[in-house]
Amino acid sequence: MEKKNFTEWLSNFRNSISDYKYYINFEKIYDNVDKIKVELNILNSLIGSKDIENEFIKLIKNYPEIIKCIPILLAVRLNEIYCQDDNGGFLYKFNVLQQNVEEKTMDYDNYVYFMKETGLFDLLENHIVNNLIDYVTGVETGLDSNGRKNRGGHLMENLVENYIKRAGFRKNENYFKEMYISEISSKWNIDLSNISNKGKMEKRFDFVLKTSSMIYAIETNFYSGGGSKLNETARSYKTLAVESQDIDGFTFVWITDGKGWFSAKNNLEETFDIMENIYNIKELEDGIINEVFR
Repeated sequence: MEKKNFTEWLSNFRNSISDYKYYINFEKIYDNVDKIKVELNILNSLIGSKDIENEFIKLIKNYPEIIKCIPILLAVRLNEIYCQDDNGGFLYKFNVLQQNVEEKTMDYDNYVYFMKETGLFDLLENHIVNNLIDYVTGVETGLDSNGRKNRGGHLMENLVENYIKRAGFRKNENYFKEMYISEISSKWNIDLSNISNKGKMEKRFDFVLKTSSMIYAIETNFYSGGGSKLNETARSYKTLAVESQDIDGFTFVWITDGKGWFSAKNNLEETFDIMENIYNIKELEDGIINEVFR
């Protein structure tokens, strides 16, 4: 195969690979809200209350399960919250309040204090919100946006896997996800000590493809932004490529993309120059898997 030109290869890198589900997972949001819908409707009775402290105590006496909704009103996914001020500190437990209030009546006052000092009573009694289900849906939407980093990490893997499937490979038959070096060695009786530091390092590859004559170990990533991690990645994959060159029946493959590489292109070019099996998304689209993975 003719040697690729690095500048031309890099020019095809993409700004983004975000799909329509990347930004917000509404299905997850609706499911989280639905799990506490009844309790939120009970708490709705406090909206506009003229005697909110006493009414809150009555509610938690009669419906102690409503206490589990309190953390999400503060955009917190915890069952316990510690707070302190000039009056001292207190660990509020939102999953075992029923037992607490039966044994210690002072807990009522502590939870009233919590609601007051965090501003939740003000939120409710002054009609700042009109419906807690709508409010929590908004909170969950904000919290879910924090999950974009995790979703983004899987976007490139999912994209590459689609092309692997299109090339005719079948999962758990001749392609495998997230395989460790030791698993590869054991499954196909191949010596990978060159890349495992004599068995002391246990690396996991994103995909492993097995053909009649070759094992392809694949790493995938996409970088939309720069950072020191890109230089570290390029250097480590360069080392891996060099260490694996003399292993018969084994090929290390790197599929990467993203304009974040523009800020680390010198390190990427060093790896590109010594690595034959390095590809981008455009090459996937052009059928590189069918062409090379045989």
